[in-house]
Amino acid sequence: DIHVHGGNGSFLYEEPEKTGAYFLSHGETTILAALYYNLSPAEWAAAIKRVKKAINAPDGPGNLAGFYMEGPYMNTNYGAAREDNLWQGKIRKEDYQEILSLAGNLARIWVIAPEREGIKAFVRDIKSVNPGAVLSTGHSEATPEQIFSMKKYGMRLVTHCMNATGRQGESGGVRRCGPDEACILDDEMYAEVICDSGGIHVQPELLRLLVKVKGVKRLILITDSFVGKNAPGAMRQAEDLMFDARGRLCGSRLTMEAACRNMMRHTSCGIVDIFRMASLNPAAVLGMDQEIGSIVVGKRADLVIVEKDLTIRHVLKNGIQII
Repeated sequence: DIHVHGGNGSFLYEEPEKTGAYFLSHGETTILAALYYNLSPAEWAAAIKRVKKAINAPDGPGNLAGFYMEGPYMNTNYGAAREDNLWQGKIRKEDYQEILSLAGNLARIWVIAPEREGIKAFVRDIKSVNPGAVLSTGHSEATPEQIFSMKKYGMRLVTHCMNATGRQGESGGVRRCGPDEACILDDEMYAEVICDSGGIHVQPELLRLLVKVKGVKRLILITDSFVGKNAPGAMRQAEDLMFDARGRLCGSRLTMEAACRNMMRHTSCGIVDIFRMASLNPAAVLGMDQEIGSIVVGKRADLVIVEKDLTIRHVLKNGIQII
């Protein structure tokens, strides 16, 4: 799960050992701790230090593999809790330098809005610290041209595709191209998908469209699991969704086996394709597919054994049975 903020009542950056163990029990043998733009520079720094300590702890859960930096520099018109975005002003090196240095090569994915003024200097500094960092477009209304101009810096992904994105100049029923369309156009680009039970983040028809145009090799299932508010009145039945203080959609309560189950139901994809979207594809986008992501001689023995309905039966980490 490359994009997970927290779950079971705790953020990963607050209680990484406890929260990492919770997701491990749900078969998530490798996860990235997502940090969001509602944290101040000092809070980002403290969060990074806390998670790094858990990563290096000999008695830690063992499934924390780094960070998914959802921000800080995205388009302030999109996403949950956007009024709480503490990074709306000018992009300044003195604000982000400590974060870059502390996270280092553990910051495996950086989400940016390519249309933000000054973003290229930030991206160049990211790559100077971690040349292998992956860029993702998220919370953005960038044009395909703006996105493709970032490919030379490692732009390979669109964050929660079909969700929290916009398009420049769209009006009067005339549709323009934005991040979702750029992802569809580019055969090399991966699309993250939040697949909740009701098809709220991404409508089932759009999920089927993504399967049709991207194929199973370029789709990545994520949970985007968050710690937020309960559903507002009209959405009380949505047990796997999270909301911000203003009642807007704010991630999910999903774990990966539930996301897989939902994707099978919404798209009629089979279990082999679903497991690829939840294991090999995210490993590949991180460049970790020589180590994890499929059952191959020489790879790490991180294995998940499930019932037909995808209920978790056993979880093995490094060949050792955890569940």
